[in-house]
Amino acid sequence: MKQKLFDKFAELFGNSEGAHFYFAPGRVNLIGEHTDYNGGHVFPCALTMGTYGVARKRDDRKMNFYSMNLDSFGVVETSLDDLTNKKEYNWANYPLGVVWTFAEKGRRLETGFDMVIWGNIPNGSGLSSSAALEVLTGVIVTDLFGIKDFSMTDLALIGQYCENKFIGCNCGIMDQFASANGKKDNAIFLDTNTLKYEYAPIKLDDAKIIITNSKVKHSLVDSAYNDRRQECTDALAALKTKLDIETLGDLSPEEFEANKDLIADPIQQKRAKHAVYENQRTLDAVAALKDGDIVKFGQLMNQSHISLRDDYEVSCEEIDILVDLAWAIPGVIGSRITGGGFGGCTVSIVKNDTVDRFIESIGSAYKEKVGHEAEFYTVDIGDGASRLD
Repeated sequence: MKQKLFDKFAELFGNSEGAHFYFAPGRVNLIGEHTDYNGGHVFPCALTMGTYGVARKRDDRKMNFYSMNLDSFGVVETSLDDLTNKKEYNWANYPLGVVWTFAEKGRRLETGFDMVIWGNIPNGSGLSSSAALEVLTGVIVTDLFGIKDFSMTDLALIGQYCENKFIGCNCGIMDQFASANGKKDNAIFLDTNTLKYEYAPIKLDDAKIIITNSKVKHSLVDSAYNDRRQECTDALAALKTKLDIETLGDLSPEEFEANKDLIADPIQQKRAKHAVYENQRTLDAVAALKDGDIVKFGQLMNQSHISLRDDYEVSCEEIDILVDLAWAIPGVIGSRITGGGFGGCTVSIVKNDTVDRFIESIGSAYKEKVGHEAEFYTVDIGDGASRLD
């Protein structure tokens, strides 16, 4: 792919001398969903799938963006003199928003750059193609312009700020953090309240992680994602009338049960219940993994899906079909929706000798029930974003 990107760059911008090659991964979250903006814990890992980019500094104030996945948009031309979100920029609002965020954080670029990207994360799949693009742009900008004082965590926060303030999606930190700080064969046990984290080795001696794409696209900006966030904010405000807490992640399930009647709205109560219990499930799941108890880890994944389906209501019919089909197969250790929800993907841990059966039986049954095919990716856990050459 590297050569194709450099060839396209040369075709569009005259030559590729002085251009560099970069990568930022997508992520899958094993457990801990919709806890990252509620001050809880998450447990994502970076994938070996992601977004590749070739970029080079310019000597004027133009920025040119081109996606080999979305070539119908052609080269999207922007300028450092007008860092505003424009509908016609479409996907290029993401890298543009990162440049805007650098300026907001006191790092105004004096000259622009050209950038060509290609990704193998399916769009709208819930594997964080947007976060990968944001982190990729952060790595490119710091590298091309010699900005040395931003850590990878800083670049994750820049991506999140871009998404929140420039794009308009109120996402938490998890996706960008996983893309920036991923480590091969490890998941990241992250406390989203403090950004303290540790790597936990994922040793699946006899199993694989399989992502199943429902091919139902979601768009978090337009979906109920921001509504869920507001419902949790309102629930927290109700609890704070009596409790000295900062986030829903501060509560144990027992403390929540003792005080849940402070939340008068039944919908808000369900949303808060998910946030509290999912945080505890994530703590329990990481502990199970450290004990080598992959069966318990799988049971917690299943419980996570039930909570996301019933209490948080971010699943959908197609995803529930995929999960129900997975649960019916002996050799499936755990399966759940992953990502923001309203479509996208499931993540399953499947024993090696069940993998072929899993793909074949779910593939045919899903097509029969839904009318279109699912896609399956047997994934490896990879490193975070970097310059590759």
